Amino acid sequence: MAVACERATEVTVYTSADQQDVAEPVFRRFEAETGIRVVARFDTEATKTTALANALRAERTRPRADVFWSNEQAANVALAAEGVTAPVGDGNAALAATVAGWPSQWRDPDGRWMAFAGRARVIVHDPERVKDPPSTWAGLCDPRWRGRIAMADPRFGTTRSHFGAMKAYWDAHAAPGTFDAFVDALVANRPLVLTSGNSGVVDAVARGEADVGMTDTDDVFAAQARAVRVAMTYPRHAHDPRHPAGGTFVIPNTVALVAGAPHPDAARRFIVFMLDPSTERQLAEATSRHIPLVHPKSEMVVPEDVDHFLGVDPRAVAREADPAVERFMKALRAAWPDG
Repeated sequence: MAVACERATEVTVYTSADQQDVAEPVFRRFEAETGIRVVARFDTEATKTTALANALRAERTRPRADVFWSNEQAANVALAAEGVTAPVGDGNAALAATVAGWPSQWRDPDGRWMAFAGRARVIVHDPERVKDPPSTWAGLCDPRWRGRIAMADPRFGTTRSHFGAMKAYWDAHAAPGTFDAFVDALVANRPLVLTSGNSGVVDAVARGEADVGMTDTDDVFAAQARAVRVAMTYPRHAHDPRHPAGGTFVIPNTVALVAGAPHPDAARRFIVFMLDPSTERQLAEATSRHIPLVHPKSEMVVPEDVDHFLGVDPRAVAREADPAVERFMKALRAAWPDG
């Protein structure tokens, strides 16, 4: 059915994007431009992405959602492999052309998810207390950070994806066992593992409960907008700065069409809207300052420090995320058997 025949007046979007700063402004603009109401389902900071992906799996035989807008990539990569999502361009020539012209590194080969507007994984610190924060992720293994590292629970959200990316990259480009060694050294430094997510990591550093923390750029920018005294570094994964693909892990937003969506035409209109340059621009200019990944960056507010991305296959990230997290949790349980 063509978009012009669309009768639906609403579209149901499951999203792990930040509700107030990111998702709701985008939803309001979509509603104003199309007249289609967005029925949104959000999740908590602690369990976002993971809980929504599991809900889509549970509803697979009777889908309730039309679109999954994830603020990371691994969940939609996994859902595509499981057939929970469908090729977004099927039955829509214009959208199929958009998919075909999208950069290959930012889309599923079958068009089951499309990526745009990313955030970077960073180390947050208080610039008054910490004058020399780590410039690589391995720097967190230095014993001087013992008891002074904060991180989000890696079973959920972007920390899970980041662990998958670390394992995938180091398995391919570093010595065997590099990820295991990193995990063991990180656990030995007794990190503060928070259920309050990446924003909680930034707050812990700001309160002085930790000196450094593993988090995302949007959470640091949000804190800085509130005049919280925090700064960040964009650590490399490769020790050798000459390695062209060993830089900062950037996590894109992804949008996908749910297989069997109740309102498929409205869903495709929403996806077209999300892939428009105006949406990437809106996210770049929001407080979260997402990094434009597909459209020209001219006249957009973007971080200047991210000039060296980590080169890692998103399918490898999704494949390694669960084993990487389980390796960390096993080490954590062994080190702290009483919790």
